[in-house]
Parts: sequence; C-alpha cells; structure tokens
Amino acid sequence: MHDRTFFTPVALSVGAGHKRMIASLFEMHQFLTEFPPSRRRLSYGAAAKACEAARSGEIPAEAARDALISFAVTAGVLWPSEQPDISVKPVAHGYGGFAA
Repeated sequence: MHDRTFFTPVALSVGAGHKRMIASLFEMHQFLTEFPPSRRRLSYGAAAKACEAARSGEIPAEAARDALISFAVTAGVLWPSEQPDISVKPVAHGYGGFAA
C-alpha cells in the first residue's frame, strides 16, 4: 500500500472552528481512524472501505475522496465553502421593484 494525493484537498471541521485539510489517502485513513466511534454512521463504513480500496490500488484515489466528502456531509464535518451562498429576495410591490 502506498500513499496517493488528491487533486484537490478536502477541508473538514475538527471542532471549535478549526479546519483540517485532507490531501492524501494516508491523511484520510488517519482522520477516519481518529473519528469518534459514537458519531460513525453507514457513510463512515463506505468511506473507510473506499480508502482501503484506493490504498491497495483497487479504485482511484478520487473515488475515495468522493466517499470522504459524502461521509463529511452526512456527519456534518465538511468545512463550509469559501464562497457564501447569496440569495435574492423579492421586494414589496408598488415601488418599481426597489425597496422603499
């Protein structure tokens, strides 16, 4: 088994506003091993299996990265994207489309 890096690292929240960048299969394995057992769900098992399969060369590293992202979303540990979502709300009618 050898370590392979991802094209784009995955940013994860590791508590109290701290970010951890996962850039390789080794780092992914380390993170998953350290993740609290009480918070593991089905997606954890899928991510762990994908990591091991990628480390042994059975699947591409990017497939394991995708499994890590899916796990992070369901576990609520995916770091928010750098670009905030912007929503546009309609304003009151009768003012030409502008708020009074």
